[in-house]
Amino acid sequence: MARRIYLDHHATTSVDPRVVEAMIPYFTERFGNAASRTHEFGHEAWRAVEEARRHVAGLVGARPEEIVFTSGATESDNLAVKGVRGENIVTVATEHRAVLDSCRTKSEVTLLPVDSEGLVDLDRLRAAITERTALVSVMVGNNEIGVIQPIAEIGKICRERGVLFHSDAAQAAGILPIDVDSMGIDLLSLSAHKMYGPKGVGALFVRKRVKISPILDGGGHEGGLRSGTLPVPLIVGFGEAARIASLEMAAEATRIRALRDRLWNGIRTGLDRVRLNGHPERRLPGNLNVSFEFVENEGLIEALDGVAVSGSAACTTAKIEPSHVLAALGLSEPVAHAALRFGIGRFNTASEIDITLRLLVLAVRRLRESSPLYELVKKEA
Repeated sequence: MARRIYLDHHATTSVDPRVVEAMIPYFTERFGNAASRTHEFGHEAWRAVEEARRHVAGLVGARPEEIVFTSGATESDNLAVKGVRGENIVTVATEHRAVLDSCRTKSEVTLLPVDSEGLVDLDRLRAAITERTALVSVMVGNNEIGVIQPIAEIGKICRERGVLFHSDAAQAAGILPIDVDSMGIDLLSLSAHKMYGPKGVGALFVRKRVKISPILDGGGHEGGLRSGTLPVPLIVGFGEAARIASLEMAAEATRIRALRDRLWNGIRTGLDRVRLNGHPERRLPGNLNVSFEFVENEGLIEALDGVAVSGSAACTTAKIEPSHVLAALGLSEPVAHAALRFGIGRFNTASEIDITLRLLVLAVRRLRESSPLYELVKKEA
């Protein structure tokens, strides 16, 4: 296959070459265990970990000692939700499965709906918090529809009501400015591989005053909250990815947003019966989730030969079910099954967007030719 265009950056990102360069020595000559500080090999690894911790903390306005390294945002979500003492959790229907499934381990879960554009109602959230509520968990940016929730406002409500606030920032950290203090966040989940770092490493910000229980037992690493030998090369890569993002985030977001708008404008110009899923403005700069009515997304993905995108449907056992996120927006099954998620990232170009657009318009038109319902709608119009 000669053409390969990657537009699935919400699933994962490629590792930035600068990150790879920073990691390589820690696989070979600097291979020490960061917990073995009786010799220089261990000290060298420990110093590298602490430098990375400072970079990750700086990215979100935290103190280094408040960063706990984990295997990724899924583990961080589990640690945040399961580690908080108390049984009542307030969360949102469009959260990542790592949060929703973790919430099921608690005895009381209040699941808030969203509006047709994916935003939670703040008055409804405020009313859902009771004296039994231990934690509110609302993600920064949605992994499917890219919707950015009003995090600072939610943090203020949680402070006023005296409950802890957790946010999954896997899709937003390194993409959007995040400050845990000004946003009132007590626990924040991060993942390196969504911000051009390596897979297999993430972090949980735990505010100093917050007490949570570990979910792994062992040697008591990471302040007793996450036992296990630290993957030094991965942590070094995470730190370098955070350092780069801190410097380049604003300019990168502007460029990526322009590519996203280029794609969306081309889709609207070239095709009818398309629907933008999620809020038109409050969304991650590289996110575009679109339903192409009268087309099954599986067939459309196959027709986009060489272009990597994803459908907003999850395969559960043998049955293809609509995404729980799109269902929460109120989309019908046919419209949900017609959705594609485009995730534009750091290394995409305008040329790639234009190629994708041409292929997409041709593919949708061709697939609709075999849809009797589309032909009927056209005649009626």
